[in-house]
This record gives sequence, structure tokens and C-alpha cells, in this order.
Amino acid sequence: MDIEQQIKALREELRAHNYAYYTQDQSTISDFEFDKKLEQLQALEAANPEFYDPNSPTVRVGGEVTKNFETVVHEFRMYSLDNSYSKQDLLEWEQRLKRIVDEDIQYTCELKYDGASISLRYEDGAFAKAVTRGDGTQGDDVTNNVRTIKSVPLKLKGRDWPQKFEIRGEIVLPWDGFKKMNEDRAAQGLELYRNPRNTASGSLKLQDSTEVAKRPLECLLYQLAGTNLPIQNQYAGLELARKWGFKVPTASRLVNSMEEVLEFIEQWDKKRHELPYETDGVVIKVNSLQQQEELGFTAKAPRWAMAYKFAAEQVSTRLKSITFQVGRTGAITPVANLEPVEISGTTVKRASLHNADQIEKLDIRIGDEVYVEKGGEIIPKIVAVDLAKRPEDSVPAAYIEECPECHTALVRKEGEALHYCPNEQSCPPQVKGRIQHFISRKAMDVDGIGSETVDQLVEAGLINNYADLYDLKVEDVLPLERMAQKSAENMINGIEASKLVPFERVLFALGIRYVGETVAKKLARKYKSMQALMQMPEVNEASLFEQTHPGTQQKLEELAAIPEIGTRIAESVVAFISDENNRHLISRLQESGLQFSLSPEQLEGQTDQLAGKTFVISGVFEMSRADLKKMIENNGGKVGSSISSKTDYLIRGEKMGPSKLTKAEKLGIPMISEQEFLAML
Repeated sequence: MDIEQQIKALREELRAHNYAYYTQDQSTISDFEFDKKLEQLQALEAANPEFYDPNSPTVRVGGEVTKNFETVVHEFRMYSLDNSYSKQDLLEWEQRLKRIVDEDIQYTCELKYDGASISLRYEDGAFAKAVTRGDGTQGDDVTNNVRTIKSVPLKLKGRDWPQKFEIRGEIVLPWDGFKKMNEDRAAQGLELYRNPRNTASGSLKLQDSTEVAKRPLECLLYQLAGTNLPIQNQYAGLELARKWGFKVPTASRLVNSMEEVLEFIEQWDKKRHELPYETDGVVIKVNSLQQQEELGFTAKAPRWAMAYKFAAEQVSTRLKSITFQVGRTGAITPVANLEPVEISGTTVKRASLHNADQIEKLDIRIGDEVYVEKGGEIIPKIVAVDLAKRPEDSVPAAYIEECPECHTALVRKEGEALHYCPNEQSCPPQVKGRIQHFISRKAMDVDGIGSETVDQLVEAGLINNYADLYDLKVEDVLPLERMAQKSAENMINGIEASKLVPFERVLFALGIRYVGETVAKKLARKYKSMQALMQMPEVNEASLFEQTHPGTQQKLEELAAIPEIGTRIAESVVAFISDENNRHLISRLQESGLQFSLSPEQLEGQTDQLAGKTFVISGVFEMSRADLKKMIENNGGKVGSSISSKTDYLIRGEKMGPSKLTKAEKLGIPMISEQEFLAML
């Protein structure tokens, strides 16, 4: 056997042992023998670099150093999941599904493991890239670190995999490994890690992959992503991924009814504490990929999946004090400061009290013994007071009347739960918060600036609003603490690069109350430019940024008439664009070169041909359902999820459900084919 064949044979043998041990939990060789064979392979590879393979078993030991993790846009968005906490929640979800899907629905039930979400890309059967979830649209490239995790196959088994695809999962740290890591840290006198989930997530961002290789991380996979996948349903995808060599948890079940879903949940609510990993619930998915496509997505989550969260652990502790935080919009949040207590593997010292009504409802007082749980096992909250242990001298908690930061009198609008500080321009947390929101990843995504840098810039008097960022120079920021020449240049370059961010994200970055990513996109699509959005009825364009106008009522009605905008958002937008200070900031941002209109590429193919028309899509089509929806929206139409009297057209494809057909006929909804729809355009 020549050297190349010897190297390949050793690689294949070590991969087989790795797969058996880390994926199938079977030992086919002793640790000593495995290490000897690995050393033999390392020596052969070192002596014969022409046979280098980035996916050799020897790369598992690490060695790559990543100083800056590159941001990568997900080819297929990683959505979050909607949560449910009761049987009633799931039954209501099922009813929503059945209003859209006519056929019987099967469900796949899978345990929800608590780790760091990851997307792995494979090309020609070999591991190519690993990207964190990030904001769902883009994440960090952590390929070098994930390559060291033994349960991640570097080469796939078999031959029936697509040329290119992605698979989603969780990087987890088993309880035993977590305890061993903390025992080692305790022996060294170091601070202990807080919980397995945070430790797993932090491991992915270590700069030295050799350190990652030392940690007993595992990768549990649960979802294939890509085009032309060789599967028709989710459950088949799990089985195929397992066949290719991925570590797919066996605790999954294909069921035919919501009753069986509830049985699965009840079973694992009792058994979950026997598992080697953290788990906080069950994920239920519509099994059929065709039905998944028909159901589609909301702005944040797939309609075809739901996470059921197990009941949160509840403990009691003493309330030491109540403090008040000011958010970027001026919203005041009361915070309970507690005697430290352990909940679900995390030490909790603070919990949200939400608002004045919640404090009054609980009649919570300083010194009370309170019951705390993690809402969805993430955010701690106080759920009750142990009145039997209340001190005799306790007095009701008083809600503050002034802003704790700038001492401005608080306001509370009728119908709103929160108090607000109205001092938007000078209240320090609001000033800093708006700038931090502006530079955040989903908004302007300014590299080289974090929240600490924003604090420094504001406190040094260099900026007082987000428009000031674009006046900064390298020499201005160099005197800041821990600011070197390279860091200063990176900051200014990051600010300059943000000028290319598209209009809808700039609009979101402005921080208009109630205008999130989805609303910003709707407004951008409707108005096409900031000038058109800010244009009040009968205002001369030349004076757009210099004066306000009394025609706000017409603008309110114009905005509120946009589908899914409504009165509350309309009032907030009008208040923002009518404010003289905001108009001046926008004028400065325009002069700095930010994108305040849709690009020619975005405008291409966009018309108002279908304005005011609502379409429902049902069945199978020649083009993808996503492309069909995009065509409707690009031409001003709206895509509805179910047929109602407000539906203008039903686009009918093959295999359309009978109940939709019946309902459309009953309501007299015009039905058109895919070709007839295209002819409309």
C-alpha cells in the first residue's frame, strides 16, 4: 500500500471509530489504540503535506486561531419558534393550521435541547462551514471551532446526499461534561461556569480552536435545509440525516393527532431529568414539507412549528429592593433585586416586575418572601408573594413619579401599561439606547462599536445622537480609553460602510416606537423613500426638513389605511416625523449619505398593479410558493393565510384541499390558475 492509500485508509478507520463512539455511543477500539493510530496519521500527514485534507480526523485537535469571526448571511433564514405553555395553546395552534391546510396533519415531536443554535453546510459530502444563528438572517462563521466537535461528521456516510445542503441543530454541553469542567475550575480557584447552555455558546466564540477541542461539546441535529432535498417530510429528514452520520436524537416520534402530541409531552415532562443534556420542552412540527410550504412563515417564526415549554421551575427568595430602569424609548421597567437563588442551573439575583399594574396586582413589598420562576425558562419573573411570611411593618411599594436618571416627571398615556420619561433628547439612557439600537446588527450593523464604546463617546461629549456618528474622525476617538490606532480606524471604517445599508433597515434604525423590522419594510415598500414618508399633505417639498405642517390628521389616516399598520403605529410615526429635532437629524443623515430611498434594484419589478387586493395561495405550482408570494407583494398585493370575505382571489394549484374549494365557492371568491395570475401582471 502506497503512502496516499495508507493515509486514506487510516482516515476512514478513525472516522468509523469516531462515528461509533460519539454518535452511536459504542466503543469499537480502546482510547490507547485510537490515540496511537491518530499519532501515526499525524506523522504521515506532516511528512506528506501534498495529501492535506481539511476534514481529516487530525483536525479534531484544533490549532486554528480566529481573531475576528466573519459575519455570514444565511442562505436559508434561521427562524425562531413561537412558544406554547398549555394544552389549550396547542389546540388553538392546531385550529389555526386547519384553517389553512385541508388535509389530515401528521406531526413530528422532538425534544427541545437547550444549547447554541448552529447551521452546518455540506458540499460534496464534506463539512464546509458552520454559522451561528445570530439574528436569524446572519450569524458568525465558527467553522474552525465546530470542526473540533467529535459528533460533527467531517465526511458523510453513503452517497445519496445532495451536492450542497445545510442542516440545523444545537451545540450542547452534556451535564457530566459541564460538572467535570466546573470541578477543574474549582480546583484552580477559578469562577465556575453558570450553566451548560451559556458555556456551550461561549465555547463557539473562543479564539483558539485547541481550547474548544478540549471541551466535551456535542452537536445534535434536527432539520435539513436546502433546495431539491430528497425527502417529502420532516421525519424522513431525521432518518436520512442519521443514515448520513449525523447525531440525531432518537427521542422523536411521528404522530397522527394532537392527543398523541400531548401524550409525548407528558411522557418527556417526567423523563427529561434522566437525559444527559439540558432540555426545556418539545418542538412539534407539521410533518409534510408540502404542508409546511403552504403554511409559510410569520415575520419571526414558521407557522408550521410550535415549541411547547415545560413548566418552569419555581423557587422562593426574599425581595431586597426595587429599582427602576429606563429603556431607549423612555419606558420605565421596575426591577426586583433578590437574595441570590438557583433556578434551572442559573443564579438569579434580579427579576422583572413589568409595570405599576403588576406591582399593585401582586401587592409586592420590600422584604417579602416571593416565588420566582423563569418565564419560558429564560427571563426570571416574580409570580406570587408568600403572605404568611410578610413582615408586620411592611408598607405597599410606591411607584416612582420622576425619571431615576434625569428627574423629569413621568407620563403614562391612557390605555398603556408603562410609564415613560418624556425627556427624549437629554435623558442619558435614552440617548445611549437610541444610538445602540441604531448601530445594532439588525439595523445599521456598524462594526467596531459596542455598547461600552457608545457610553464612552456620549460621556466624552463626542456624540449626543446617531447623526453625530457620521461627523467622527479617527483623531476624535483616539483619546478614548483602550482605543488604539487600528481600533479607531476600524470604528470610522465601520461607520462609513454603514452608509450602504438599505433604506428599510435605516428606517428601522431610526428607533420609531412600534416600528420593528417588519413594519419598516412595509413602510419602505409603500412610500419608496423617506421624503415621501415624511411628506405631509400640501407641504412644499423644498421646505420638507425645515417646517412641520398642520395636516397631521390626513397623514394619520393615510398611514392607518396601510394593511397591518393601524392607528397606534400611525400615531407614533406621525409624532416622530412631525418632531423638529427628528426632522433635523434625518436631514443630517441624508447629507451624510445614508440610503433614504429604495435602490433601483429593489424598485425593479415593483408596481401597484395589485394594490388593495388580497390573494390566498393553495395547492402545488410550477414556480415556488415563495416566488409567487414575492410577486404578489412586489406588485402591491397582500397574501392572506386563509379564505375570508376579504379575499379577492384564490390562486388554485394542483392538490388543493377540498375545504378551501368549498369555502371559496360559498363566498363567491374568484379562483384563478397560476397562468391566469401571471397574465394579470
